[in-house]
Amino acid sequence: MLKKILEKNPYQLLATAAFVDLFILCVCWEWFISPLRPGGSWLILKGIPLLFAIPGLWKGKVYTMQWASMLILLYITEGLVRILETGANFWMAVLETTLATTGFVCLLIYLKPIKQEAKSLAKKKAQAK
Repeated sequence: MLKKILEKNPYQLLATAAFVDLFILCVCWEWFISPLRPGGSWLILKGIPLLFAIPGLWKGKVYTMQWASMLILLYITEGLVRILETGANFWMAVLETTLATTGFVCLLIYLKPIKQEAKSLAKKKAQAK
């Protein structure tokens, strides 16, 4: 099992780990660390979109990585907005921004050579016509 994991691209692994960690952070933050209302809030649901991306990221599906790279921008934005709060919310926002930015950058690095290859194939097909 460990060998199978080590065969994956490190950026793919880092992006997947960032999404999993971000999901855990979102749930814990809004459930019991510092919820908007005592006992938790409906903001806990903000982690659900991350769950749809995680299996595709783990499998290395390019389409999933493309839309996940756009999705994660919402979490970067939320983290940057909530970083202005005080106490535990400040540190949770810093962590959210860091995890989301890490995931975003890793996805871009992973997708760059794939996109370049697709462009060169399209260019070759256009020249062949």
